[in-house]
Amino acid sequence: MELVEKLQALGLELPQAAAPAANYVPYVVSGKHLFVAGQIPFLNGQSMHLGRLGEDLNVDDGVEAARACALNILAQANAAVVGEWTQIKKLVKLGGFVNCTPDFTDHPKVVNGASDLFVEVMGAKGKHARFAVGAPSLPLGVAVEIDAIFELA
Repeated sequence: MELVEKLQALGLELPQAAAPAANYVPYVVSGKHLFVAGQIPFLNGQSMHLGRLGEDLNVDDGVEAARACALNILAQANAAVVGEWTQIKKLVKLGGFVNCTPDFTDHPKVVNGASDLFVEVMGAKGKHARFAVGAPSLPLGVAVEIDAIFELA
């Protein structure tokens, strides 16, 4: 089953790839790797998941935010390979930043929202290394920001 069909089976759809918000590009292909810039949980330009974990938001809210980031990463990857998913060999690494209070410690549970989605839609190719860290604030007040590195065929 194709990645887009797997998303649809989960009741999700691939959003439009977001334009960069500052002086950077949304992805870079270098050799056999695709580097996707940090993606925030705005879907098709609609803001969502604003706030801090441990203050305004709980872990479930953070998981939803991380899933939205993962969808945006997939949208950027789709743009990079022009819809040819066979060009993506595997997801190598995710970097997850969680906007949270100093006493919040469930960063891994939050970023699992993204990790789980990648495995659901990519299978073994979606298993990856990652980090999940807390930050006192993130751009535009979003709950989560995640970047990714893919290996290309």
